[in-house]
Amino acid sequence: MSLLFHHIGVACLDLDSETRRLAALGYAVEGDDFSDTIQGVRGRFLNGGGPRLELLSPLSEAGVLTPWLKSGVKLYHLAYQTKELDGEIARMRSAGAKIVVAPVPAVAFEKRRIAFLMMPNMLLTELIEIA
Repeated sequence: MSLLFHHIGVACLDLDSETRRLAALGYAVEGDDFSDTIQGVRGRFLNGGGPRLELLSPLSEAGVLTPWLKSGVKLYHLAYQTKELDGEIARMRSAGAKIVVAPVPAVAFEKRRIAFLMMPNMLLTELIEIA
């Protein structure tokens, strides 16, 4: 297993208002905002006194975040980096995970591939390919 924790994904409607609220916990913007039309999200990373957060808001009302936001879920995925994306996907699938998003290039990670898997315990996990 070659996973390194990267961030917690946080669903929100507005990046700026969410950033202001999280500033009370010591979080500040890390880098530039991004827009990923493949994933249908606008995003921003925050760093602070806890784990790195990735704020994500939907690009449209029919986006992938809509079900999460409608059900009131904010913290919705854990993300890990790996040098062995395909191998980790196979390992996780053999442990019962299901692919939710097959590997695609991601704007937030300089077009490196990402994949999302739903674990048997219903924990959504993002894998991020690193060089």
